[in-house]
Amino acid sequence: MSNEFKEEIIARTEHMEQVIEHYLPQEEGCQRTVIEAMNYSIKAGGKRLRPMLMWETYKMFGGRSKVIEPFMAAIEMIHTYSLVHDDLPAMDNDEFRRGKKTTHAQYGEAMGILAGDGLLNYAFETAAKAFTIEPGNVQVGKALSVLAGKAGIHGMLGGQCVDVESEGKPVTEETLRFIYHLKTGALLEASMMIGAILAGATGSEQKKVEQAAGELGLAFQIQDDVLDVTSTTEDLGKPVGSDEKNHKTTWVTLFGVDKAKQDVEELSKHSVSLMDALVVKNEFLTRLMLELVHRKK
Repeated sequence: MSNEFKEEIIARTEHMEQVIEHYLPQEEGCQRTVIEAMNYSIKAGGKRLRPMLMWETYKMFGGRSKVIEPFMAAIEMIHTYSLVHDDLPAMDNDEFRRGKKTTHAQYGEAMGILAGDGLLNYAFETAAKAFTIEPGNVQVGKALSVLAGKAGIHGMLGGQCVDVESEGKPVTEETLRFIYHLKTGALLEASMMIGAILAGATGSEQKKVEQAAGELGLAFQIQDDVLDVTSTTEDLGKPVGSDEKNHKTTWVTLFGVDKAKQDVEELSKHSVSLMDALVVKNEFLTRLMLELVHRKK
């Protein structure tokens, strides 16, 4: 990655942080503990990938309004809630994420559950604020519908269900693709689709963006599998080898590291080619998509 591109990513990440910070709840009232736990989870860091993809797709299709910002914060809240619940003892039972204690390790299991619930609900409270920013924009309702659908039983949550049920069992490539498409791909699809929808992209453009994001999600998750066996805890910011510890079938256990790396390359290139086929362009976005799947952590 060039220094210039690194600086561009840092600048955009700072913008994402400002937007997210603006929409975080105030830590006050008798229920302040759960709000503190929610904010702790969000402020633990991360690439802010989903809001960044949303913002860049929005700009690519000519979007210029602040109507996108509540959705940028909301998608990060939903992503964070899924991580908080993923880390719980009943799920992956991880004590560290991004080099910090996980929410349940810091606040206790009950508050970890409530913080995840709080983030999911607050995400929709936040996204709904877009209606007050542009009351006449009919695309806000469609964007909200996409956000809900991609986060729910036919999206991320559905993928997590099959993932949990598959632990310790032989899993076919078809089932693994289903899990990855929903568990990881769905929120990336939501991010880029919402950007396209709110900027007024056509139906066919939205479909192409959805497909590109889905393939990006599959490549992203396969790269995650590769890093789980090739990286270190220091680089990754969370324990390596957790898939093996939890008896999870991954792309690496099915096909080996070399084939997994090859699939990451092919999927990411095809994802970018779908975006390149659009009339509108955003060079930063396509570079970002490639960087994400070639990341080291």
